[in-house]
Amino acid sequence: MHQIVELQQQLVPDLLDVMKKRYSILHQVMLSDSIGRRTLASALSMTERVLRAETDFLKTQGLLEIHSGGMRISEAGKQLLEQLEPFYKTMFGLSELEEKIRSHFGLSKVVIVAGDSETSAQTKREMGRAGCQLLNKVLRPSDVVAVTGGTTIAQVSSQMSSNVPLKTNWFVPARGGLGESLDYQANTIASTLAKRTGAQYRLLHVPDHLGQEAFASIMQEPNIQEIVAVIRSARIVIHGIGDAMVMARRRKLDSEVIEEMQAEGALAESFGFYFDRNGEVVHKMQTVGLRLEDIVNTEVVIGVAGGRSKGEAIAAIMRFGHNDMLVTDEAAALEIVNVIEQDKAAGS
Repeated sequence: MHQIVELQQQLVPDLLDVMKKRYSILHQVMLSDSIGRRTLASALSMTERVLRAETDFLKTQGLLEIHSGGMRISEAGKQLLEQLEPFYKTMFGLSELEEKIRSHFGLSKVVIVAGDSETSAQTKREMGRAGCQLLNKVLRPSDVVAVTGGTTIAQVSSQMSSNVPLKTNWFVPARGGLGESLDYQANTIASTLAKRTGAQYRLLHVPDHLGQEAFASIMQEPNIQEIVAVIRSARIVIHGIGDAMVMARRRKLDSEVIEEMQAEGALAESFGFYFDRNGEVVHKMQTVGLRLEDIVNTEVVIGVAGGRSKGEAIAAIMRFGHNDMLVTDEAAALEIVNVIEQDKAAGS
């Protein structure tokens, strides 16, 4: 396919430009559910006059539905986008990025969406949609799925769906709560995933960070022991990835602990653990939920994270070596590839 794209670029470069433009329009409309022409033109940095001509064409092809309240993508449009996705990724070089990252870290699957989720809500939404697709592919009857919190994983939960109720599946939080916005808590995400798929769920009503005495006491509770046993039986874990210092401050860790972590080179945070550049754990939280050994033994671990500033942090978590799959965006992927190239140069 890559060779075909190169030949088309030489022979009819304007054809690829038109394809990219129309693909981008359909893709943006799909992510937005319903959108007005002015808003769409702004999102795509396109004049309304040019956009009107393109959307009128897409409507005549049966790919867009235009109503007084805005535009929506048709079922035919959704099917076309799905069929074009591999070709689109080749056009923009995303397939090559995916393979570089996949092979370097020994992952089974890498999915890269165009854009930067730090600056585009639509890109973050698309990452959530890609996370849903991966989860649906690996999910089996009776699976327990543990999920962490965060804005990106919340996008996965808001877009998850199933054609048939997943009555034998369970969604559970991987850890306790941070005490921040309820929408982004692991408990909320687990319950949303279950409700959108007809699955079952369990909640863990404890703080993410506990002192030694509190931890010992709460782990004596039969109800807590029961839910923790379910969480630690998860076959699939879906997690986000954060900047170590940002997450340490959000967890309100003591300044002395933060300084110690900085001295140890803490770069990334995931599952409540802090990792250095080489993927080594430099700090562990005393918390109820998944332990490091549980993650190591989990059959399917899916990381969903993006944004240019998180590229190094994502690479650090991939070096930890226990992720199966990664969903990220183009901006983070380019940073990850830079890290890979630096590693190769340092090793040569």
